[in-house]
Amino acid sequence: MDGVVQAWVTGWVVSRGAAPPEREPWGFTVDVGQLAQVSRHVFEALGADVDERLVRKVADGVTGAGVWLKVFQDPEVVRGWLGEGWWVDPEPGYLMTVPLAGAAGGDGHTPDGYRKRVWSAGGVTRVLLAAPDGSLAARGQTAPTGATAVFDQIETAPAHRRRGLGSVVMRTLQGAAAAAGARAGVLAGTPAGRALYESLGWHVQAPLTSAKFVGRGTG
Repeated sequence: MDGVVQAWVTGWVVSRGAAPPEREPWGFTVDVGQLAQVSRHVFEALGADVDERLVRKVADGVTGAGVWLKVFQDPEVVRGWLGEGWWVDPEPGYLMTVPLAGAAGGDGHTPDGYRKRVWSAGGVTRVLLAAPDGSLAARGQTAPTGATAVFDQIETAPAHRRRGLGSVVMRTLQGAAAAAGARAGVLAGTPAGRALYESLGWHVQAPLTSAKFVGRGTG
């Protein structure tokens, strides 16, 4: 899928309400405006095409805590490129895509006792599955931006896992994105979510390393 990183960044800023991305020679800078994530530098290259020299250069120029790097390469590789003050998430993420043709069909059966609510605001469609007692069971959201849609913040509460709720959320979101005109979906998945996404036709495009600058002298 051409332009997959740009598609992910474009949809992610809509989903999270972040500032429009700024184009860089190596990728994108996004201002998020949160204490734990002030901004993020997202490299556009994937896998073996990631340039170690550029990652080192950008990382060495970071001086403020709360700045993140998103590099589409394995954490074990990227860790060796970063100097003092960087925390690297030991778990790899995965940049994943799926064609949405035909996704406007059924969204699966919501298990008995659960309540599903779907709503859209600000260009983002959200799905909530509430448990029989009213607590959060599962959720997710999608931000269609033309031909692509980003899927974001997909989660199932621990007490409600292995009941098919994640599949209901994803199928509902995929249908909504397809109905909005998106032809492909993109997301950044975790190891825990990868199996669910692959069961729904998603494919891994590249590993993803997330690294946060926590300050010199902090490890």
